[in-house]
Amino acid sequence: MKIRTLSKAARFAALVAGAALLMFARQQAHAQDAAKTPTPETSAAANADNGKRLYTSYGCYECHGREGQGSPFSGARLAPRPMELRLFIAYVRQPTGQMPPYTSKVVPDAELADIRAFLNTVPLPPPVKSIPLLN
Repeated sequence: MKIRTLSKAARFAALVAGAALLMFARQQAHAQDAAKTPTPETSAAANADNGKRLYTSYGCYECHGREGQGSPFSGARLAPRPMELRLFIAYVRQPTGQMPPYTSKVVPDAELADIRAFLNTVPLPPPVKSIPLLN
């Protein structure tokens, strides 16, 4: 019986698929842990203008874009429709991938609530059907 070895491309594809499954499993576990995190009291008093200032001053835009649109090469899309505040805070505290963790000493929950309020103000893009050049 002849045993065939996998090509380099097939091994690479298997490695990438395995890494993607591992990241997915970590995100699911992280989401379950985040669901246990209590929502801070500051969410009702969040200030979008201050959040925009903080988003810029902390350098969030460097990876996530000026409007939180994200990039396939640097940071995830944060807006429009950002995740719930409790999940947002939990992720910032214990991110996956290349993002460094930000403790509450570095970025307090109240400031994260303001940043999320800013991200919540980013409008949805227009529907594709409303753009003549794309139809």
